[in-house]
Amino acid sequence: MFEKIEMMRMARALGAHASERHLVVARNVANADTPGFKAKDVTSFADSYRSAAFSAMRTTDPRHLATPEWSPLTRQMPVESGVSPNGNSVALEEEMLKAAEVKRGHDLSLGIYSSALDLMRTSIGRRG
Repeated sequence: MFEKIEMMRMARALGAHASERHLVVARNVANADTPGFKAKDVTSFADSYRSAAFSAMRTTDPRHLATPEWSPLTRQMPVESGVSPNGNSVALEEEMLKAAEVKRGHDLSLGIYSSALDLMRTSIGRRG
């Protein structure tokens, strides 16, 4: 039943993306001293969600505003940083920033899911 509601679908996808990115960041940190290891990252949630088969996100009104240039959503993370003398491209500072973004994404998915459940409970006349 809940998989047909777009908000619930998006919250689940955001949680799955945060989980996948957490694994990649943890692997990067674990290999910070491995010679020749190249740091990896996953595509942004917005890009992966748009390309998914269930992404039917579209504007419902031509008067809706586009994402402004200054929005954090338009910010792009650098793909690859400098390489150390042993060929390793992991920068622990960048990985810690990515870990904080992962936590924020996970918390956001839980917040959306919780709010959607509260909304559904209210709509059927039950209180949390």
